[in-house]
Amino acid sequence: MSDVTDAVAHSAEHGTAVPALVLASLAALIATAVLRTRWSRRHGQAPPADDTGARPPTTERTAGTGPTGRETTGSEQGGSEHGGESALWRMRTTVRDAPGSLAVLCAALAERRIDILSLQTHPLAEGTVDEFLLRAPGELSGTELTDLVTAAGGARTWTERADAHDLVDAPTRVLALAARTALDAAELPLALRQLLGRCTIRSLPATGGARSGARAAQEVPPEGTLEDTVLRLRAPEGGVISVERPHLPFTPAEFARARALVELDARLGPRIPHARDVLTLTEGSDITVRRVDTRDVPAAKAMHERCSARTLGLRYHGPVGDADRYLNHLLSPRFGRTLAAQTASGRIVALGHLLWDGDETEVALLVEDGWQRRGIGGELLGRLVAMAAETGCESVYAVTQASNTGMVAAMRGLGLPLDYQIEEGTLVVTARLDPVARSGAPLPHGERIGRE
Repeated sequence: MSDVTDAVAHSAEHGTAVPALVLASLAALIATAVLRTRWSRRHGQAPPADDTGARPPTTERTAGTGPTGRETTGSEQGGSEHGGESALWRMRTTVRDAPGSLAVLCAALAERRIDILSLQTHPLAEGTVDEFLLRAPGELSGTELTDLVTAAGGARTWTERADAHDLVDAPTRVLALAARTALDAAELPLALRQLLGRCTIRSLPATGGARSGARAAQEVPPEGTLEDTVLRLRAPEGGVISVERPHLPFTPAEFARARALVELDARLGPRIPHARDVLTLTEGSDITVRRVDTRDVPAAKAMHERCSARTLGLRYHGPVGDADRYLNHLLSPRFGRTLAAQTASGRIVALGHLLWDGDETEVALLVEDGWQRRGIGGELLGRLVAMAAETGCESVYAVTQASNTGMVAAMRGLGLPLDYQIEEGTLVVTARLDPVARSGAPLPHGERIGRE
């Protein structure tokens, strides 16, 4: 992993040809992966799979369920080489670090017509964690697979149904994650989640209260810490990045990969994509939509000064005088992505935020008073939801006041299923991103007329 990140960082630091280099590298790796897969299937060996997952260990007997919690069937996975239906499984188990231990386990799998498509080993102080990608007969349940592995000497076994995405080999996946992180600092939390599987990622900023990231950073050494199901790393901008996966302990190899990805982010410094969309509003005016970060805080503060107290109060739900304090957090790529709408003169007139909130995703809008009710909020919200869909989010939510009819209208304009919760005047609107939405969320207002 460190070799990959070093290569990507070197490319990014020496010119603007990063996308071309990354795409070329990805194409080469994918071609290599295909050749290796074909070769390995003929020779009884396969390339290593990616290292993800966070289903509970099989002592909790959830191994036979799919991502939605229901029991999945072999017909969902395709046919097997033996004429029946088959299913893909991801499995981790701990075996004794002794000659022949792994061979006994592999023989037991072969006896039940279970093909090993890939295998990764994670050496520990005591024993070895082996991670498999398996193709098993469709009638084999998770419980039966666990019992089989336990009888063959495996311990602390964890299983989960896999899909075609798990067939991508580890080098290809790691390079793709490194490339995404190199092009956009906001990708780091998402890349960590894809690298480590189902987990909760929290960023503690360098400024804050008694339990701020600054204090936490003093307790975390430069190399980070690994404590069973929790790993902590120093964030490049200060503070701490904490990753938790309660049901599956992290291995030293996973910790090293995560640390290398964070080190890559630190070496490249602040960066966001530079694409700009020029949009025509319904009234005929043109605005430009672009990504912004903490370097745009002065312009965002200037917009705050032009907003009325009511507009700021509807957005921040607190003392208007404290509004400026939120901007460094809101515009930091570490906590999400921010879009701005600006005029031809370069003045920011609206901000839209997509914020990572643990396992959930929040959206928020602020439009300057003189530019409200022109469709700008809907334009920004549509793009934020599209970004959320691209990252695999199942829903987004907005926290506002029941009197904020503009925000409610923008959420309704998405054309997605909405849930409403009201408590003491606070309204939480949740939009569920169905499969159609995740393939490309609609842009409800305006018309794109070009790109700068």
